Amino acid sequence: MATFTNQAQLTYNDSITNSNVAVGEILEVLSAAKTAVQEDYGANDAVTYIISVVNTGNTAFTGITLTDNLGAYTFNSTAAAATVVPLTYTADTVRYYVNGALQAAPAVTAGPPLVISNLTIPADGNATIIYEAQTNRFAPPGVEGTITNTATISGGNITPVTVTESVAAKSGPVLSITKSVSPVPVTENGTLTYTFVIQNSGNTAADAGDNAVITDTFSPILSGLTVTFNGAAWAEGTNYTYSEVNGLFTTQAGQIIVPAATYTQDPATGAWITNPGTSTLVVSGTV
Repeated sequence: MATFTNQAQLTYNDSITNSNVAVGEILEVLSAAKTAVQEDYGANDAVTYIISVVNTGNTAFTGITLTDNLGAYTFNSTAAAATVVPLTYTADTVRYYVNGALQAAPAVTAGPPLVISNLTIPADGNATIIYEAQTNRFAPPGVEGTITNTATISGGNITPVTVTESVAAKSGPVLSITKSVSPVPVTENGTLTYTFVIQNSGNTAADAGDNAVITDTFSPILSGLTVTFNGAAWAEGTNYTYSEVNGLFTTQAGQIIVPAATYTQDPATGAWITNPGTSTLVVSGTV
């Protein structure tokens, strides 16, 4: 409900007199809510939004436009304050329902901002608009990262209605592993070394509670194993197990720990740069 005031002025014979202030109210019959299906996001994740619009009046509203800023926010660039947009609309994902019935696809401008046009909100009815967007390089990845995007319903002689939804960055480790071997070639009865580099692009460390385990079957089978993790010697039975019968090597659960990534925002473009946390496992043995 919106309140308005109005006052008249009367002039005569070089005199001025004002009326009383009349107070009125406009009953706003259009309301809206916005919900993200996902509670959090990661890199290149899809986020689905649902916007529900309810018309409690006895007149339909036509020519309605929905505008979504796709989470646009400002950052201090090397030149000046700049705006970046952390979400990219996913083409052909808009679904438009009136009173629960799927309608023909409305006009869509991908933007940013995303603009969905020519919507109708029926009298004493509702409309639901569903669409998907994907996080991009401007989505804050840190523990406290959030995307807050705002949608505005306007047009059709209505008072614009604004709805906002926030989604938080996923919290947790995101691990990857690479393996290298040296020397190549190796001589018979020579020493062969495998190096495993474990990277964490997530915003929290992988600790003992995450129970990360590396399993590998060495072929050729190695004997006389020596193992280090981040430069510290490991002991068989405590940190890992190994069989010289079949070459199966397995780290004990909770022994692999990897620090969290750090993130920096490019001062020129605003894109987030991931600097992964890294741990290294080195296994050497005789061929």
